[in-house]
Amino acid sequence: MAAILNGGPGSGGSARRRMHQAYRPMSQINVTPMVDVMLVLLVIFMVTAPLLTVGVPVDLPETEAQLLTEPDEPLVITVDAEGRIFLQETGIPLANLVPRLEAITRNKADTRIFIRGDRTITYGRIMEVMGLVNAAGFTKVALIAEMPKTPATTGSR
Repeated sequence: MAAILNGGPGSGGSARRRMHQAYRPMSQINVTPMVDVMLVLLVIFMVTAPLLTVGVPVDLPETEAQLLTEPDEPLVITVDAEGRIFLQETGIPLANLVPRLEAITRNKADTRIFIRGDRTITYGRIMEVMGLVNAAGFTKVALIAEMPKTPATTGSR
């Protein structure tokens, strides 16, 4: 028995041509894997973004004041439910608050300082901190509150 290995006379060229056409490079880009990766990254960022809030956890009171938009990040002083004071996220005694603020701001009186106070803390403790900061010469001191979750009624007729 004899076998013809090249496919017979006249068939060698067509087999080679089909093989050449089968391995042509594809000129289109498959974007499906890229879209899948982007969607996974989007979900990851959506889940982790709320967890990246900085600061000491406090239960802020709610108010309907307008939101402040500041280009620079302000200093934040927090008074938690036990009355402890934090500058940014670092606990600090009340006596060391003003010297630390002056060192951080380099005695710039126009530095924006926000005070966050837990809703269960007495108003006097927050005013004590605010008065101390104001007496040190800082003029841009503001209180932070949360926006209400439901729209409040402004009046009834």
